[in-house]
Parts: sequence; structure tokens; C-alpha cells
Amino acid sequence: MNYPNTHIHPDAKIGNNVTIDPFTVIHNDVEIGDGTWIGSSVTIFQGARIGKNCRIFPGAVISAVPQDLKFGGEITTAEIGDNTTIREFVTINKGTKANGKTVVGSNNLLMAYVHVAHDCIIGNNCILANGATLAGHIVIDDFAIIGGLSAIHQFVHIGSHVMISGGSLIKKDVPPYIKAAREPLAYMGLNSVGLRRRGFNNEKIAEIQNIYRIVFQQGNNRSQALQVIENELSVSAERDSIISFMKGSTRGLLRGNSTNGMDED
Repeated sequence: MNYPNTHIHPDAKIGNNVTIDPFTVIHNDVEIGDGTWIGSSVTIFQGARIGKNCRIFPGAVISAVPQDLKFGGEITTAEIGDNTTIREFVTINKGTKANGKTVVGSNNLLMAYVHVAHDCIIGNNCILANGATLAGHIVIDDFAIIGGLSAIHQFVHIGSHVMISGGSLIKKDVPPYIKAAREPLAYMGLNSVGLRRRGFNNEKIAEIQNIYRIVFQQGNNRSQALQVIENELSVSAERDSIISFMKGSTRGLLRGNSTNGMDED
């Protein structure tokens, strides 16, 4: 159902049972999946690819050109998965030639005033609370929760099942399964409540906790911690995901919750 006072480009591809409220503008080269609701005064620019059963609240701006002086007008996209909710005044910029797209996965909640810059990749089942701000080229893995008014530096990687406190400045990579808070951002233990909600049993949580004692609480640098984990701990999916994250970190890991840092290799 399309109300009066909307403007929908005739070449936009609109699915079945899509509702578009008044004063919304949808440009050319836009695709919107079945069952999606778009509130009033939303602007959806060229390159938007929006999935099924999404909810986009008033004032949101999707697929605007990047706030990047290197952007040269190349054809790129902003892709949003199914069942994602985008609250009031969220801004999601399209990609640049560096990555070609910005991606927000499925079953996510982006609360009011969230900003997702160019070339970010957000997984599935994530929550970004009010006012969280993402610079370009950030990767956030599945089931991560970012507290309100947090600011994330470009190229940071945040692992799966992470919970980050509101008001955080996130300049370093945050490995999976943990809580992070304070300034500078530091390891604050496992996200054990979130892990239990997602089916991790006590044995598995204890295994992950043991890994992070080696990483953050025994005075090891990153290379030393990796050596201990690989040589002394049994192989598991969680162990291997932590090892892979640590080896792939380009910005270094956040600090431990004492004087033991993980900024050095």
C-alpha cells in the first residue's frame, strides 16, 4: 500500500505487501523485499537492496553516497537482510570501490540515530543501540551488541557474541564472546549471560574463559598467548575462532582489565 505524497521512481522494484507511508522518497535502482514497512519521511537512494519483512522508521536515510572524499560516483550498494528493524533517523551509506557495498545482515536492530558508514559489514542478530556510530570498513560479526553512543574507529573488527558498554570509544579489535567497557576499552570478562541465552553450556563457557585467561590475565603478549593456546588447549570450534580472530587482527586487540595489555605482538 502506497499513500499519497510518496515519490517512488517507476524503475524501483517493490515486492508484494510492501507499505510505504507518506512523504517517503524512493529513488531509481532500489529493491525492496516482500512485507517490508517503510515509515514516513524516509529517503532510500540508488543502490539500496532491502530484504523481506524489514521495518524502517521515519527519518531514516538508506544508501546515501559515502562521506568519503575518495568516493568518485562509482556504482555501489547498501544491502539490508530480512527481518531487520531500522529505527528513527538511522543513516546507512553505500559502499565505495574499496568494497563495493555496505552490508547490514538479517534479524538486526539498529536503534535511533545509528550511523553505518561506507563499506561496513554487519552480520546477523546484532543490536546497535541509540547513537552508535560506525566509521568506514568496520566488521561486526553475528550476535554482537554495541551500547548507545559508542564510536567505532575505521577498520575495527568486532567478534561474534560481544557486548560493548554504552559510550565506548572502540579503537582496537574486540575478539568474540567477551564483554568490553572502560576507557581505554578493556576486556571485562565473558559475555556469559548472552552465551547461555544462545545455548552455550557451562562446560563450553568455562573453556572459552580459560582461553581468555591466557590472552588477557597472564601477562602474555599476543604471540605468546597464541603459542600457549595452540600448543596446550584442545581443538574446538570456539578455540579455533578465537585463534583465527587474533591472527587476523590488524589493529591489535583491546587491553586486559589490568595493566596487562594486548597492543604488542
